[in-house]
Parts: sequence; C-alpha cells; structure tokens
Amino acid sequence: MRTRLSAALAVFLVMMMPAMAEEAVLLHAAGSLRAALSEVAKAFEAANLGKVQPKFGASGLLKDEISAGAKAEVFASANMEHPQALAQDKRSGPVVLFARNRLCALVRPGLEVTPAALLDRMLDASVKLGTSTPKADPSGDYAWEVFHKAEKIRPGAYATLEKKALQLTGSPTSPPAPRGRSVYGELIAQNAADVFLTYCTNALAAQRENPAQQIVQLPDALAVGADYGLTVLNGASAPAYKFALFILSADGQRTLAKHGFAAPALPQ
Repeated sequence: MRTRLSAALAVFLVMMMPAMAEEAVLLHAAGSLRAALSEVAKAFEAANLGKVQPKFGASGLLKDEISAGAKAEVFASANMEHPQALAQDKRSGPVVLFARNRLCALVRPGLEVTPAALLDRMLDASVKLGTSTPKADPSGDYAWEVFHKAEKIRPGAYATLEKKALQLTGSPTSPPAPRGRSVYGELIAQNAADVFLTYCTNALAAQRENPAQQIVQLPDALAVGADYGLTVLNGASAPAYKFALFILSADGQRTLAKHGFAAPALPQ
C-alpha cells in the first residue's frame, strides 16, 4: 500500500513540475520603467532563466496593492521610500538602489521656454502646468519638490504652483495612455498641458513619438533627482531572486542606461 502511495505521489509531482516551471516572476514596477524592464525581462527569458509577468503603474499605488495583499515578488519603485515601507513592515527584504532618474519639463511645440525662463513660464497664469499625482506617484512628489525649491527663489511661488498644477496622471482615476504610446506626449498633444514636469526618460520617450515637443532641463536651482529602489517580497520564488539580480547585473544595468537612466551598478 505504501509503495502504491509513493508511486502515486511521484507521478503527481512529475505532473506538477512543468506547471511549476512555467510560473512567471511577478514583477510590480514603476510605469517609467516599462520600456527598460520589459527589455530586461525579454533578455531574462531568452537566457532561459524564467518568465516574467510585469505590472506597471504608479509606484505608490503598487505599494498600496502589495500592502493590501496583492501577490507580488519583485517591486521596482521610482523612489526608495515605497519599497523601504514594505521592508519596514517585514513584507520584503532589503532595498537596493538600482537606477537614477531626474525631472525634466516636456513642453508643447511653439511655446518658447529655456531653463532660465522655465520658472516664469510655470508661474504664468496662461500656461497649463501638468504633473503626476503626489503620494500615489513619486513623479508627483518630485514635482512638489520643484515647487518647494521655487519658493526659495521666489517667495509665494509654491502656493501659485500648487494651486495651478494639473494632476493629470498617476491616480487611480487617471485615464490610461493609448496602448504603446506615451501618456505625457499624448497629454501635451491634446493640449491638456503646455508644460509637463515628468522624468527625463519619459520626456525622451514622448519626444520620440512627437518630435516637435521640447525637452527643457531644469536649472540647477530647481533640479530634482529620483532614486529608484528594488526589493524582493517575502516568499518569492527562486526565479524572482534571479530576476532581481539580473536587473542589477551588468547586462541589466546597460539596458537601463540605454533607456536614459543612470545605472549605479554599471561598471565604470
């Protein structure tokens, strides 16, 4: 009887192994990482290291989903705070800085803007200023950092910018971009905003689709950088850890650099 049970168990395990092997790494990642980490995931799969099932979105919303019990294994955030909150709640392991970004201004065609004149344009009542949504999306938080810096240059600027900022992306109710298109480029093209504060990588992607749109660097006094944090959730599979290490590998870091990110783990 014991032999029959052992044989039956062996058959069951053999039948289950292919299904287990096909389980994909569950990746939750910032929307600004869509192009870069999609390419990293393809390379990971091409190396027969496993499959990756990504979910891209606003980092704050993804963190809230994970905290509420959503199944996830690797979390790649556009800031350090959201993954650190998961680590502090003992939901994940350590947080690693794996990429850097910075804020730029994406500007509609025909509007004359230079780095030196950017603050004047942002404060201009006739100029529509677009941002993402603070707290839900780190991009919005970084935009508010710009507003605080503007206050030091011109007292009263913070209140003006906070009041006029149009939070067009990053919230649960924000309309999605057309598939395969930049939401920022589309919003500028639709005249929803004249100037949009977003990541420089997002601005580059938008400009590739809309060459007439301008990218204006923030002057040093307004410049804001973005540190991206990576963590692996408790209970993650072995392939999930392999994928996190793959992102940190030279190949993964080169892919991030190719998409405009500063890659801190890339060999000099």
